[in-house]
Amino acid sequence: MPKRTYIDTCLLIAAFKGEGELGRRALSVLDDPERSLVVSDAVRLEAVPKARFHKQQEEVQFYEEVFSQAENIAWDPTALQQALVIAESHGVAAMDAIHVAHAAKAGVAELISAEKPTKPMFRVQSIAVRSIRGA
Repeated sequence: MPKRTYIDTCLLIAAFKGEGELGRRALSVLDDPERSLVVSDAVRLEAVPKARFHKQQEEVQFYEEVFSQAENIAWDPTALQQALVIAESHGVAAMDAIHVAHAAKAGVAELISAEKPTKPMFRVQSIAVRSIRGA
């Protein structure tokens, strides 16, 4: 059974850009047949509107293709309340806390990001949070 893996916007953008080792690692997460990808409305909100505004059609199509193959998690008021707790207790930025909370609420095995592993979101212990940047 594939590992349910929540991907954040940073990973999605790194995969689209496909630059260097970071891009290769991001694409390998998206292409891993041992994973079942999970995204939330927060990922869509962060990625798609700006690309659409700047008329980056290839970028929008890339994101939409990923979304069409992933499990999509809708905004959840309970998760948003939990994001506030996460942000306050771990010093996590708002959108990172929203991603962590939605991933936890969805019951995924892990959240994978392209953020630096020194960011506060990696302090959260209630869910496995990994970076493709390594330690």
